[in-house]
Amino acid sequence: MYLVTGANGQLGNELRLLLKDNALYVDKDQLDITNAEAVKGFVSANRFDAIINCAAYTAVDKAEADEKLAGDINARGPENLAKTGIPLIHISTDYVFDGTNCRPYIETDAANPQSVYGRTKLAGEQAVLENASAAVIIRTAWLYSEFGNNFVKTMRRLGAEKAQLNVVFDQVGTPTYAADLAAAVVHILPRLRPGMKEIFHFSNEGICSWYDFAVEIMKLSGLDCRINPIESKDYPTPARRPFYSVLTKTKIKQTFNIEINHWKESLQSCLKHLS
Repeated sequence: MYLVTGANGQLGNELRLLLKDNALYVDKDQLDITNAEAVKGFVSANRFDAIINCAAYTAVDKAEADEKLAGDINARGPENLAKTGIPLIHISTDYVFDGTNCRPYIETDAANPQSVYGRTKLAGEQAVLENASAAVIIRTAWLYSEFGNNFVKTMRRLGAEKAQLNVVFDQVGTPTYAADLAAAVVHILPRLRPGMKEIFHFSNEGICSWYDFAVEIMKLSGLDCRINPIESKDYPTPARRPFYSVLTKTKIKQTFNIEINHWKESLQSCLKHLS
């Protein structure tokens, strides 16, 4: 039996579809991972083979004004889960990097987060590596799915309402379909080895800007909405975004024999489900 935390989010909902009755699904209402005693009591009352931590404070801009809560959820929560001694798969982010690279990031590149969200997620990674008996940390980027709020669903909604939209073209990365990430997590679960503590990168294959992503969403959705490319300086936000956050997936593909879809292929799959 597995424990999935943050189970009402995008990845948590995709894991429900794959793991079905093989996991217990909790959100903050059932288990407050920031409460060490609550976590200890919860896992001692149940027998779990592994924990998949999907819980996170992901409101990137709000985090700039709420560093304590972001730190509690993104750093102290994972630390509490790691200290249970149960093998852990923990989800992290491309925001641990500063986005100044001109080549895809590998797992050993120096982290240099530029936002509260990125700093607290990096602190969570470090806490997991220091305290877990066995852990796989998966950094991902630009997550979307049929569930919750995300860029794909927002673009489709706005594209149906407006004749044109402005989208930044100078932030480059790779979209990640949560269903593909969930499938990778489920594939890795039985391959967690005692003492294993590793960081891996996972996103879909290929590279695009948010502008390219939006154009493809409109095209595949059959929406006649013009996408105008703008620079990040024309769309200021409280938190600084990485300008370049392409992740190299070689390590996860070779270690676990995983095949990864191109982002356009996965976007098509998601839009079919949304339709």
